[in-house]
Amino acid sequence: MGRWPRHLFQKKESIKTTWKLRLAIVLLPLLVIPLTRSFWSMSIGQSLTCTEHIGRSDIILVENIDPDYLLFERAAALRNAGLASRVLVPVQVSHASERANSVSIGVAELMARAAQVPAPEIMPIRAREPISLNAAYQIRDFLTREHLRAVTVVTPGFRSKRSSLIYQAVLARAGIAVYCVPVFVGAALEDWTQSWHGIQEVGNQFFKLQFYRFYVLLSTPRR
Repeated sequence: MGRWPRHLFQKKESIKTTWKLRLAIVLLPLLVIPLTRSFWSMSIGQSLTCTEHIGRSDIILVENIDPDYLLFERAAALRNAGLASRVLVPVQVSHASERANSVSIGVAELMARAAQVPAPEIMPIRAREPISLNAAYQIRDFLTREHLRAVTVVTPGFRSKRSSLIYQAVLARAGIAVYCVPVFVGAALEDWTQSWHGIQEVGNQFFKLQFYRFYVLLSTPRR
């Protein structure tokens, strides 16, 4: 090529990956992820779980969003240990009225009776979005009316970090101390990756935690 074509054409070298490198990039994560699962699965699970903190309280709150007997069983154990004499069980009201659904009340009372929780206090909760935050405000109003200054929240394990952040944000401003007791229902820290239900639960709680942490709690004004 003479001198003048250089002003019209340009010669350039390019480097392309081989099929061996592309295959290695695909296979490497498939090998590394299972080998390191015990490390990252535990880290993810712990990031969703509140640090268990037990103290003398005026009342035990069973976070009855998704009713489960294990929550009532743990609440009964805490009550029998003398941490509180009262047990509060929120129940969502029906969409058609301001009264709690009789079936939901019956389920809560049945679980409390099976766990030997005497005289649980059933509290109707109006389900308005964001549900967890508005439930916390209603619980705060109840605790304030009753002049209660400390509450132990018994909550599902992978939901517990979000619950702790919400109750700390709402109740602490009212001068109410909050203790968090996580209870693992179904999947646990060590084995949640071994079932699709556990993976689904952790994924769901992870995104909800970020939504509340970086949007709901930051954008909600004090009441």
